[in-house]
Amino acid sequence: MAIIYGIDSDKPVSCEDVRDAIVECFTQAHQKELEDLRQYAHLSDNEFEQLKRVNVRQMVRQYFLDSGGDYDRPTKQSLIGVIDKLKTFAWNFRSPEIIARQYGEIMQLVERLPA
Repeated sequence: MAIIYGIDSDKPVSCEDVRDAIVECFTQAHQKELEDLRQYAHLSDNEFEQLKRVNVRQMVRQYFLDSGGDYDRPTKQSLIGVIDKLKTFAWNFRSPEIIARQYGEIMQLVERLPA
C-alpha cells in the first residue's frame, strides 16, 4: 500500500482525491513559508492550520481557474494543467529534485484516473 499525500494509491482514485492530494502536497512542501505567516496571525494552532490550508486551497483554486478548469469538478486534464502550473511556481522555492519527486508522486495518482 502506498499513501501519496493522504491517498491510498492501491485503491480507486477520483479526480477529487487527486485535487486534495495536490493541496496536501503543496501545503507540506511550503510549510516553512506558510509558518512565516504565523507572526502576523494571532490564532490558535488549530485555527492557524486551517488558515494555511485555506491559503493553499485558494491558490490551487486560482490555478484551476487560470487553466480553464473547475476546482469543485476537476477533470484529469484540468488536474494536469494545475500541477504543471504549480510545478512552474515551485521553481521559485524548491530544488529541481524535490519538484520532480513531488510531481512524479502526484502523476502516479493522475495516471490511475480513467481516461
